[in-house]
Amino acid sequence: MEKKQIIKGKSGIVFYEYTSWCHRYKQMQPNGRVKYLKLKGFASEELALESYKKYEEEFKRQQREFYASINKDIMFKDYLIYWFENIYSERIEPSTILVGSYIVYELIIPNIEYDVKINQVTSDYLDEILEKASQFTESAGYSARSLLSICLHDAFIDHYIKYNPINNTKKYKRKKPSIRILNESQMKKFLIASQKTNWYLEILLGLFCGLRKAEILGLKFSDIDFENKTLEIKRQLARDLKLEKSTKKVICCGVVERLPKTKNSIRKIKIPDIVMDEIVKRRKVNLDNKKIYGVEYKDFDYVSCRDDGLNYNIAAMNSVISKICKKLSLPHITVHALRHMCATILIEQGEPLAKISAFLGHSSIHTTFEYYCETMNENEKILSFMNNIFLTNEESETNVNSRND
Repeated sequence: MEKKQIIKGKSGIVFYEYTSWCHRYKQMQPNGRVKYLKLKGFASEELALESYKKYEEEFKRQQREFYASINKDIMFKDYLIYWFENIYSERIEPSTILVGSYIVYELIIPNIEYDVKINQVTSDYLDEILEKASQFTESAGYSARSLLSICLHDAFIDHYIKYNPINNTKKYKRKKPSIRILNESQMKKFLIASQKTNWYLEILLGLFCGLRKAEILGLKFSDIDFENKTLEIKRQLARDLKLEKSTKKVICCGVVERLPKTKNSIRKIKIPDIVMDEIVKRRKVNLDNKKIYGVEYKDFDYVSCRDDGLNYNIAAMNSVISKICKKLSLPHITVHALRHMCATILIEQGEPLAKISAFLGHSSIHTTFEYYCETMNENEKILSFMNNIFLTNEESETNVNSRND
């Protein structure tokens, strides 16, 4: 008789048994009980793990449908909390949980004057809640309506309600984002000063490549094609935020690598010469630091990192930019303002809207239009413009500062 051998996979979820990879899965029974089963016969750990994820998603769908069938009398407020805690929070980024928590617990729930069953919610009922919520801030009405729209759409999909009443409610305008940028004279001063810090490359990546702060911090040398002068945005480095269910407070649990903000944020872009030169310098600096620190060096391949290889604090770059602006008496800007200035440069050079949207990694061309409301045209002359317009002899000084400031 063949001896039973079980080996756990790297994920800890699937396992190798006898001659194939296997995984267990759950199945919802009509009486509400959960049945545990095993599926085997997979040729690799990856295939078994992919199958497990599909079965897990199917179980969650079955579970939601079961609860919907027995909870048709659930109250609207109870469903909203259940949905936010157990459905919505599971599929969004931790930073979005922070915003969503505020909308649910500060804008919507306090303005529910009287509770009704989920299947009795009407557009008039929602209008009353949204009208009160809209008085808090300029964008509160829009944000609350958007979240309720997602919530009630899920309620409809899961058979809690027969139609989505949010469709007939009053629409609220979204506050157009304010964009603060520096003019050419101010930018020259800013770049001269920034080159004397240890953040010059990061600032150029924001200004000339349009990268978000989290994308800059998550960039690795393996993402860069030095021969063809291109870089790929594959990840972002962001705060690992968790929602503390007992207090409804969001707590930070360190820093974690994540996929870029949207699918369109995964992109490949050309690198202007001025940025490429600084990347080459940075690679040499990091390699030198690796030799100095030896086995104590934490090699995660980050372009932007401390002398010992570890990542910077998420807020560090904005702090440096603020200090530069204050010292030079310039308007206060952030890393995101560099991204706006990158878009402005492209606009002034006549770039097409579709190209700038792809360059910045916006979720859609509509996002680009909402911010800039302009039309643009062509890419090569942008790179030439970026390589020459802001640079002076004074700016070509060598960066001599330590990278741990």
